[in-house]
Amino acid sequence: MPVITKISKQVKNDERYNIFLDEKYAFSVDEEVLARLQLQKGKELEDEDLAEIQFQDDIRKGFNLALHYLSHRMRSEKEIETFLKGKEIEETIIPEILFKLKEYKYINDLEFAIAYVRTQMATTKKGPVIIRKELHEKGIQDHFIEESLKEFLFDHQLENGVALGEKVARQNKKLSEVQVKQKIEQTLIRKGFGWDIIQEVLDAVSYEKEEDEEWDAVVHQGEKAHRKYAKFDDFEYRQKMKQALYRKGFSMDLIERFIDYINEEESE
Repeated sequence: MPVITKISKQVKNDERYNIFLDEKYAFSVDEEVLARLQLQKGKELEDEDLAEIQFQDDIRKGFNLALHYLSHRMRSEKEIETFLKGKEIEETIIPEILFKLKEYKYINDLEFAIAYVRTQMATTKKGPVIIRKELHEKGIQDHFIEESLKEFLFDHQLENGVALGEKVARQNKKLSEVQVKQKIEQTLIRKGFGWDIIQEVLDAVSYEKEEDEEWDAVVHQGEKAHRKYAKFDDFEYRQKMKQALYRKGFSMDLIERFIDYINEEESE
């Protein structure tokens, strides 16, 4: 059986040691593996010992890679697994690495999920539907997702939803009242809010227009439509204008008023 005849610390990495068997360099190991397996000068190694040393050292290498990856921010178990696969760590070793990380409390998917929800609440205007989807993509189990989303209280969701709704209303003053309402709904759905929040937001946000505001909006939209359809004869022009402006949410009375207005402007 080969015998360890020399152990020396590596120059470029003082956490790894070179192992010499029968006066010849054989392999290197991590300091933790060296101590745990009690590798020392004069120790005889069987084939099973060599295989175990290699196995434990590979685990340690992956473990150290994972720790470096975790040093930037919290990660889910799935994120770490994907990272290790990308580093070409053998798949049979990855479960051992994950077990060790959990044993030392470096990873915890529930804590990760709670922290993720809190971060999204504080830094984004995402609703719970989107956050739930993102956590699922990160490999978080459903019961952990539901537990973590308890952090996202109704009042906080409503606060974020109202802020989004008000922003949409400000940015779309030239649209009809109906269109502004639709855009608020669409934005909130896209951001991941449920209908209970959407209804509350619509009640809270001032998107309803005064008569003169709605008139300004129909003039803005109507003039664009007029430039497009002015080439048609009177009957077809009126039909196309009515269809175009009705689809934009204006009432038929307001549309008729605008068509009369634009015709008067054209005839002067």
